[in-house]
Amino acid sequence: MSAMSGGPLAMHSVFVYGSLMADDVVRLLLNRVPPTSPAILPDFHRFSIKGRVYPAILPAQADKVSGKVLFGITDDELYILDEFEDIEYERDNVNVFLTDSSEKRETKAYIWANKDDPDLYGTWDFEEWKQVHMEGFLKMTTEFAQEMKFPESSET
Repeated sequence: MSAMSGGPLAMHSVFVYGSLMADDVVRLLLNRVPPTSPAILPDFHRFSIKGRVYPAILPAQADKVSGKVLFGITDDELYILDEFEDIEYERDNVNVFLTDSSEKRETKAYIWANKDDPDLYGTWDFEEWKQVHMEGFLKMTTEFAQEMKFPESSET
């Protein structure tokens, strides 16, 4: 395997700012909780979405989103996160500041695809989500993780 392909040793870091800040959600998806660091994503805003329990981020001058970075994410784990975030989000590279070291770091993040979405409003609150929605969200995530592990065989 050539070094160019990255192979199984390619590791990714992902900035998370919503349900994936909860270790329980990450553990259900990846069967582990990777190393993390608190981080700030400058010039973005975290919106609530009408009818959804999870947030969206979009660029916004002079605003910032606090979250954390998951380190050491494998290609397979990135695929799971891509599937979990679905087509409503686009994975892109962003620059975050690690809170504990002030180090600037390029990382991946899932950004809401529809920049003109009329359903975005206000500011999403993680603590409120934990109290109100986390239990139901964990049930949904468990079902998603089981489908990922045992998909209907589509290969011929």
